[in-house]
Amino acid sequence: ITPRSHAAAISVLLKASSGDDEAASTQNSERRRFVQSGAALVLGAGIVQPVGALALPDFPKNLFALGSNAQESDSEYPLRGDASIMNKKQHGTSEKPVMKNLRFGCDNKLADQICNYNRNFAEYAGYFTSTRWLDEVDQTKETTYYDSVTGKALFVAPRGRSFEQFVKESKVHGWPSFRDDEVVWDNVRCLKDGETVSLTGTHLGHNLPDRSGNRYCINLVCIAGVSS
Repeated sequence: ITPRSHAAAISVLLKASSGDDEAASTQNSERRRFVQSGAALVLGAGIVQPVGALALPDFPKNLFALGSNAQESDSEYPLRGDASIMNKKQHGTSEKPVMKNLRFGCDNKLADQICNYNRNFAEYAGYFTSTRWLDEVDQTKETTYYDSVTGKALFVAPRGRSFEQFVKESKVHGWPSFRDDEVVWDNVRCLKDGETVSLTGTHLGHNLPDRSGNRYCINLVCIAGVSS
């Protein structure tokens, strides 16, 4: 990553929570270009890092690779949401901060930054392997994942596949990766640029389809809440 592209990416990050829908759409387009060129930035431990600098040999360099000509599926999903969902509220894009005691040992400060004051960036690839997620989750049945701000159900997985398949796909892509049938659509929407959010304004991640269809790459820190 060059100093110029590094600085440009940071500029996008600093503007990401401006609340201007048109600007946010432009920034998301820039994010995709940065990601696909290997110059994307991710958030971790309260700092910004270039992907190329991360020592994560188990994860691909092009972390958001869409595959050739990958597009959203022709099914009824994802359900679309209006950009106004992410309008500025009392606490960033939400009415309140994230819960104090998140599951899986997720970092509270990082979670609040990504959930409420961010539209484009993410926890670092493979962050979930540094948490207690894979140790604490019941691998024999479906698990419900709750909004880190509101405690509302957002995803249920694995559904229609084994736990091993779910984890394998998540490790390949670097983030917990859900499919259409695993989304609780009563509480989740996708904006036109692919940003995946809760109906109450929590940023969750992005829909980055692959050849198998819609693939919701979600920050673990955003779905580590306790049921309300």
